[in-house]
This record gives sequence, structure tokens and C-alpha cells, in this order.
Amino acid sequence: MNILKTQHQDILNSVGQHLSISLISLLIAAVIAIPLAIYLRRYKKVAEVVLQITSIFQTIPSLALLGILIPFVGIGTVPAVIALVVYAVMPIFQNTYTGFTSIDPSLEEAAYAFGLSKYRRLTRIELPLAMPLIVSGLRIAMVMIIGTATLAALIGAGGLGTYILLGIETNNNALLIIGAVLSAALALIFSALIRFIGKLSFKKIMYVFATLLVLFGGWGIYSSVSKPLSTITIAGKMGSEPEILINMYKDLIQQENPKQKVELKANFGTTNFLYKALKAGQIDVYPEFTGTVMETLVKAQNYGKNPTKIYQQGKTMLKQQDNLDYLSPMKYQNGYALVVSKDFAKKYNLKKISDLRAVQDQVKAGFDIDFFNQKDGYPGIKKQYNIDFADTNTMQPSIRYKAIASGKVNLVDGYTTDPQVQKYHLVVLQDDKHFFPPYQGAPLVRNKALKEHPDMKKALDKLSGKISTKDMQKMNYQVTFQHKKAKTVAHDYLVEHKLLDK
Repeated sequence: MNILKTQHQDILNSVGQHLSISLISLLIAAVIAIPLAIYLRRYKKVAEVVLQITSIFQTIPSLALLGILIPFVGIGTVPAVIALVVYAVMPIFQNTYTGFTSIDPSLEEAAYAFGLSKYRRLTRIELPLAMPLIVSGLRIAMVMIIGTATLAALIGAGGLGTYILLGIETNNNALLIIGAVLSAALALIFSALIRFIGKLSFKKIMYVFATLLVLFGGWGIYSSVSKPLSTITIAGKMGSEPEILINMYKDLIQQENPKQKVELKANFGTTNFLYKALKAGQIDVYPEFTGTVMETLVKAQNYGKNPTKIYQQGKTMLKQQDNLDYLSPMKYQNGYALVVSKDFAKKYNLKKISDLRAVQDQVKAGFDIDFFNQKDGYPGIKKQYNIDFADTNTMQPSIRYKAIASGKVNLVDGYTTDPQVQKYHLVVLQDDKHFFPPYQGAPLVRNKALKEHPDMKKALDKLSGKISTKDMQKMNYQVTFQHKKAKTVAHDYLVEHKLLDK
């Protein structure tokens, strides 16, 4: 209930985004599939080829399709709509084609004998008889679109998928339920609405269809041209922390230049999607971590553990590789950590990872599957610290903290700024042998954007060396568990630390 009270306007906006994307996709798919099926009803072999092609499109994983589209059409609504149209064409085409080809040939012969023109045979005989199957295809497509549209959140198109993905990411069942229930409700409502429209006369159906086409087509054109050319677009990955940071970026940029237009795309999705969007010029800046830069973006080898050297090396390689600027990093690091319960830490006086060696036979660990297997996870910890825990279990990341809070385990892997550390009163052990690579956050910016907006670097550099690990952990807690808005938490921090005027 607290989420509904504090975020009701955001939820309504997400419903509107989800609905707009879904209806636009359905209309475009119908405009493509229905006329094509009508035309090919006389050409059986060609129709079968088209049906096979549209079926193949349905087998393409949605994430892969979105990734392919980003370099060509950017991020946001456009690639989301294209992907949804690709998936929706098949059921509409198949049902429309089946509806026309299953009409009794004697009825068409009778219409021809009465001297009806092709247009009148189509509108008076064929379309009314095929309409139940066409409507059924539209209903199937709409339900499919609304369900698949949840992935639009991964590329900055918004919608109810934001709440579903955030719920999974943060193990927040309330967010997950909000997104899932509202998506299901939309699917049921519009399935019933399409069924009702299908009972109208052909002329009324065409009026409804034309009205929707004009309304949403006009809205799409307006949206594409209404964004000012000088807008700075800032994106962030999934979760509370990136959303807090991008709101800080916005406040600082607009303090330097109050007239500057800034657009935020929170809860964007994966590193790969963001990086493609940045290189393509669809976004101008997003917060990235040094460890991710070295491991994923530039794929550096043997880069050591010195935070300053890693940052400088990453900055140089990003500039050489893609002409991107990596601005000065913040103080905190959001890297891997070993976390123990407060009681366990107090009982054995545990402060650093090396302390675990003396109590390794008492440890009941719960690890993410990746952490348990990868060389910079538990296998590396065992070798570096010469420890081997008596009892280790693998589990989904979303339930690790619940397991340690309930006493089923007394040690888990996590990240240094996880808000669950504060919520469950856990202790992050010091990595005293510096095993984990540094993960400092810093703005990753397009070079062209810095040239077009010279005030941006000065604004973002105000965060250089700022924000401690405890500060970020506290802010994550406020957003994730106290359900405060990220923009409010970001603004309060900047004001409190005299980085922003009230």
C-alpha cells in the first residue's frame, strides 16, 4: 500500500506508456497483416511462405531482437514497437488468411453470379464471414503484445515492465505484483474490448480503426518532433542506485545551466544495451563502474587491483576504442563483498575476510551460482585466503539475503552498497587482501555531448571523490525499503553536502 501511495502517479504513467506502446504496435501489425492476408488469399503457395517467415520471426528471442535493433533505430519506443509488431504479425496474418480461405466457395460463386464487384464481394460477403477469426487473431496478438511489452523497460521505453524487472532485481514482491497484475488486467480488458468491437458492423469497425490510427499516429509524430534538439539524455541501469545517480546528474547539470533540457531514462536494463545506445548517440551519459569497464566493455587482461590505475587505464582504452569520455569517479565502490550476520560476526569477532579462516568449519554460506563458480568469486577467495567453508549452498540472488536474515545461512556474497545490509543489520567483511577488483562509479559520456554542452563536465565533476559506501547504502535503503522517490533522495543528498542550492 505504501508503494501505491508514494508512487501512484509513476504507476499511472507506466500504465499509459504500456498501453500506448501496445496499441500502436497492434495497429501497425494489423495494417501490415490484414491487407497482406487479403491479397494473398488467392495465392496459396506465397501465403504459406509468408506464414513460415512470420513464424520464424516468433522464434527470435525478444532480448536478442532488441539488441539487434538498437544500433539501427536507437532506444525507447521505436525499437520496442518494431519488436512487438514482428511478434504480432503472425497471429493476425494466420487468422485473417484462415478466415478468408475457409469461406464456402459456393457463397463467393453466388455473389459473383449476382454481379457484385470485387470490392462489394469483399466488404459485403468475405470480410463479415472472416471477421470472427480476424478478431480472434487481434485478441491473441494483443495479449501477446501486452505480455512482451514488459521487456520494453530494458531499452528505456518504460511501461509496466519497469516494476516487474525492478521487483525481480530487488526481491521486492510488491513491485513485482503491481507490474504483473496491471499487465494481466490490461490484457483481459483489451481482449474483451476487441471482442466487443468485433461484433460491430464492418463500417463501424473501420471508423474505430481509422480513429485509433489517426490518434496514435498523430501522437507518435508529435512525440518524435517535440523533443528539443539540445536535450541531454541520461540513462541508468536497473535498480535504485543508478536511478539515484542519474537524478544527481540531472540536478547538477541544471544547476550549471537552468535552461538546459534533461531527459532521464531510469531502469534501462543491461550494460550491453546501454553501451550500444551510448555509442549510437541515443543517450549522452550513464553511470558505469570501473570493474565493468575493464571486464565487459574493453575486455582488459591482468589490469591489477589499484583503483586509480584501473580507472586511468579504462579511461584511456574507452577513448581509443569508441571515443568516449570517462569522467572522474566517485569515492564509493559497488563491488563484490562477503557479508555475515551480526550475531555471527560478534560471536567470533569477524571484521575482515581473513578472520574467517579460524571459523571456516562454522560457516554456512549461501552463494549466487555465478559467484560460486567464477574465478573472481568463491574459487578465487578459497585460493587467496586459504579457506574452505564447511557448508556451501547455491541459491538465486534474490533470496540470499532472506536466507541470512532467517538464519538458514550465516554468510552470503553481495555488493558493498546493497540496502539489505542495513535492513537486516549485516556486516560487510573487509577485503584485507584486496582480492575483489575495484568497482568505482563514474559518468561515461559521449565526446560529442561534452562538446555540445561544455557545462556538463563541470557539473558532473562535482561528484568526483564524493559519496561514501555508507552514504550510497543509506540512499539505496531509502528508495528500496522506505519507498522514497529516487529524485528526492538524490536532491536531499546534494543539498546536505552543499553540492546543490536548495
